Formats: sequence, structure tokens, C-alpha cells
Amino acid sequence: MAGTGHDADPIDTTKPHSARMYDYYLDGKDHYEVDQEAAAQVLAVFPSIKICARTNRQFMHRATRWITAHTDVRQFLDVGTGIPTQPNLHQIAQETHPESRVVYVDYDPVVLRHAQALMRSKPEGRTAYIQADVREPETITSAELLHQTLDLSRPVALSLNALLHFVPDERRPYEIVQHLVDALAPGSYLMMSHCTPDFDPEAWEKILDVYRAGGIEIQVRSRKEVLGFFDGLEFVEPGLEVPHRWQPDGETLSGATDAAVSLYAGVARKR
Repeated sequence: MAGTGHDADPIDTTKPHSARMYDYYLDGKDHYEVDQEAAAQVLAVFPSIKICARTNRQFMHRATRWITAHTDVRQFLDVGTGIPTQPNLHQIAQETHPESRVVYVDYDPVVLRHAQALMRSKPEGRTAYIQADVREPETITSAELLHQTLDLSRPVALSLNALLHFVPDERRPYEIVQHLVDALAPGSYLMMSHCTPDFDPEAWEKILDVYRAGGIEIQVRSRKEVLGFFDGLEFVEPGLEVPHRWQPDGETLSGATDAAVSLYAGVARKR
């Protein structure tokens, strides 16, 4: 695996972090007391948050397997990687195509510290990690390590899972996605999931309060607003859906109702 060339920044344990809270929802061990406390507040107002997180993870697995099974794409750019959780995207992609290449991107120093140890590629392929902030997308598309690892003249699958609800409108999220998609060749894919208040608006008002009280920027969006991220792209069936109904494979979690999951997910192709 290729590294980043960056040392890890100091970890701030005085306030919660979205990636570490997500790790808590997945029953991971890479979070701090401040993250656990904030996550417990979310659980109190939205007890199904763990179902939401696990269903999102299952969608990432299925979408990656769909890409490897139904297309010739063998390159992946995973932005907003989060703390590594087995299996990681490259492990899914390399199950059937060990030559697959994956570049992971995140800005949390906790993720950086785990990247070197956990993101190990099969020898036929390659993985790399870039420490960068999606809110500055040019730092991703201009990164030397990205171009050393992926051939951007060939199609790439761009993964933006459970990320963009942490980019409020004032940060220009639609322009960010357009910038990333524009950098990719025709035949590339966008696979994305996004939290929504559509099914339980009262609970989500309380969830947003918890995140914002911890200093975390967050904005959940309606189905119409999430559709906007896919403008100009061609959806794979069944289009934009709640993730437990996106090409289900029998692994649906007990209790995974639309309100419990509160996500939209989709995969779409760049013409």
C-alpha cells in the first residue's frame, strides 16, 4: 500500500467527530469517550442509528460488488473513507478482481493512523491513502498519489457514502461532486448514500441538534435534493432508493424499515 507522505495531526478528544461516532454505531473500538457520549445522545432520540449505519455499510458492499461484476471498472476513489472496518472497499473489489486499485481519502487523523495498518492490497492490485478534505476537492484531484495509483483516463468508481450530509449548502456540495465527477473519464460511476429526514423528520431535528452541539456541520436532504447530486448521470436500476431496497441480496437487517434506515442510495454512470 502507498502512504500519504503526511504525519498524523494531533487528535482532538475534547469534541466528538462524525467518523468516530460512526465507528461507535458499527460497534468499533476506535472512538473516545466524547464520541460515545454524543453517539449515546443520538441513540436516545433515534434508537435505530446502528441499523442505519450497518445498512449503509451493506449498500457499499453490494454497490462495489455490482461494479466489479457488471462493468470493466477496476479503479475506485473512496472519499470520506472513515475508520477502516472489515471488509474494506478494496477487499470487496479484490475478491473477484485482485488487480483492482483503490484510493482512499479522509481528513481525520484517526483514519490516517489506521490506514497504514489495515488497508492492505492484494499484490496484483494497489491501495493508497490521501489525507484531504472533500470540502477542498481540488486537493484530491490534484494529489500526486491519486495520479500515481489510478489512471484517470480510464473509468473510475467514485464512492461518496454517508459523507455529503456533513457538507452543508454553504460549503457548495453540488459543486464539489461536480468537480470530482468532471475529473473522471466517461464510463465512470458515482455510488453514493445520504441521510434524509423524509421518513422521520422529528427524530432528525433532534439528531441534528446533537451533532451541531458537538461542533459538527451537518445537513440532511430530501429525495429531490439528493437526486441533484446525480444530475447528468445515468442511474443503475433501481435508481435512487432506500439502501435496503437497492438490489437486495438477502442480507437485510432485522428492523431495517425506511424510517429506521433514513438514507437514500444510488449508483449512476457518467456518459
